[in-house]
Amino acid sequence: MASNTLIQKILAKHIVGECSHVAGEPVAIRIDQTLTQDATGTMAYLELEAMGVKKVATELSVSYVDHNMMQNGPENRNDHLYLQSIAASRGIRFSRPGNGICHQLHLERFGIPGKTLLGSDSHTPTGGGIGMMAIGAGGLDVALAMAGQPFRMAYPKIIGVKLTGKLRPWVAAKDVILKMLSILTTKGNVGCMVEYFGEGVSTLTVPQRATITNMGAELGVTCSVFPSDGMTKAFLEAQGRGDSWVELTAEPNAEYDKLIEIDLGTLEELAACPSSPDNIKTVAELSGIKVGQCIIGSCTNSSYRDLMMVAAMLKGRKIHPDVTLAIAPGSRQVLEMLSRNGALADIISAGARILEAGCGPCIGQGQSPANETVTLRTFNRNFPGRTGTKGDQSYLVSPEVAAAAALTGTFTAPSALGIEYPEINDPEEFLIDDSMIIEPPADGEGIEIIRKPTIGKPPVNTALPADLSGVALIKTPDKTSTDDIMPAGIHLKHRSNIPEYAKVVFERFNEAGKPTFAQRAMAARDEGKAGFIIGRDSYGQGSSREHAAICPMYLGVKAVIAMAIERIHAANLVNFGIIPLIFVDRADYDAIAEGDSIQISDVRKALENREEIVAVVNGSKQIRLKYNLTDEDIRIILAGGRLNLR
Repeated sequence: MASNTLIQKILAKHIVGECSHVAGEPVAIRIDQTLTQDATGTMAYLELEAMGVKKVATELSVSYVDHNMMQNGPENRNDHLYLQSIAASRGIRFSRPGNGICHQLHLERFGIPGKTLLGSDSHTPTGGGIGMMAIGAGGLDVALAMAGQPFRMAYPKIIGVKLTGKLRPWVAAKDVILKMLSILTTKGNVGCMVEYFGEGVSTLTVPQRATITNMGAELGVTCSVFPSDGMTKAFLEAQGRGDSWVELTAEPNAEYDKLIEIDLGTLEELAACPSSPDNIKTVAELSGIKVGQCIIGSCTNSSYRDLMMVAAMLKGRKIHPDVTLAIAPGSRQVLEMLSRNGALADIISAGARILEAGCGPCIGQGQSPANETVTLRTFNRNFPGRTGTKGDQSYLVSPEVAAAAALTGTFTAPSALGIEYPEINDPEEFLIDDSMIIEPPADGEGIEIIRKPTIGKPPVNTALPADLSGVALIKTPDKTSTDDIMPAGIHLKHRSNIPEYAKVVFERFNEAGKPTFAQRAMAARDEGKAGFIIGRDSYGQGSSREHAAICPMYLGVKAVIAMAIERIHAANLVNFGIIPLIFVDRADYDAIAEGDSIQISDVRKALENREEIVAVVNGSKQIRLKYNLTDEDIRIILAGGRLNLR
């Protein structure tokens, strides 16, 4: 068993109550900081209100607006006004639209080594780049943390990654995490945390480390953590926050549950091919493929260093006439610095389109590619249809590879451009302007909460009945993501209106001319039947969006039965009273078809007594089911969800 790791040191200072320190066993930790973004935050704060919390109990909580900024219709701005007013009333800082992406902003302005951060976005682990234990979770778990309650999880297995050597020119931090995905894949890592160490760490800047920890979310691990060292100190000092630095490293004799060694000097340019972040090939293998679109940005690759690299590659050159290139800076700080030093002019002169400092196309908000068009993106996910185009051909690459393709019109190794490699260093002083972060008043009692007509309420489930009798509403394939369950893009504006948003649950699987999933689910619900979702491996991977549990719950879903369910989604199911069940025999997945009747007798009694659950399909076939639930999880499910507990 691991000992004296950096992760264990941070955990030791935050554990609340008893802890066995055994991997897989329950543990509760104190949360120092929280973050929310507008797509998940509106519901999180509605839940905070429902709990009667008048002021947050954390050291720091920040509400960011970075997702829903297109404002097609009033819904987005209605959410923003609610978020700003509820933040002022509850003691929460508010980052205004246009200030930037929550993860990059938090790294720049608020992250502190050794602190715990819980965020209602799956890429919250970005904070691990400065030595934080930063964890993504559903909005209700974040609301509970803001209320002062500990975060419940499994004590982790710790994967140690020893880095040696130094990245060669044109090989990027993105290639490190793509290499990790080729090793660990996107599934099978639930309950694990990743810790980076070794002499290679000191060659990576904080933005490079943050790229790696950000996209570590695609591994399915709880978080990824780098040491806090001299490089971390230099970054914080450049951000005017040197007093936040503390040195944090693992002990020399640290032991890990699994060890991976990567020589940075042996890596080459990589790409994640359609349509999964772990479908990895080398750029050399893809060389010559025609490219129609390149987008550089997202919380993974939109730092000052990333965009200065792109500017240097584009300077004095023009993008290929068959390619559109869009740039989305990660923060207003980066955008303003580029505008002042001339780099932005170089990017614009090359023919790039400059987008707002926000998430934008990464979540399907604009810039969808044409049909049958290869798009290269420096993002973290390329799930089917995530771009907003069905049948999309989305590749995940480094900024260097994206810029090279924008110049040539094909997949091209940057080293083949004949351009001298630009050495980009972080500035000794970043531009500091926090005027778009609104501090809450000392006393928020008199603040009026702005509730426009599109702001709803969190739906409340009913207590779990003694028996469940219903129908298999849908049967999904491997790696069904929360994007598949609850699409983003144009539908994001309905996040605070559950009845409306629930209409598009599993929209990608709907067939023309047939009732939609929502219609089938509501018909079963209205007949008093329980809804069941049948999934394969890695069900619920991807985004932390709790709406992938809330909306199915609203439609009458009572249980998900799958081969494996990813961590955040399983927790969200529990929080809203849906039972996450696992096939004892994986072959039983094939014994259930969409539309089959499912009966689980004495389900409440089985959970109370921790007995195995048996489902009967079509009145005859018995299927054994197991569950990985704590006593608290079971208490929540029996009550019909966390909001039913007071």
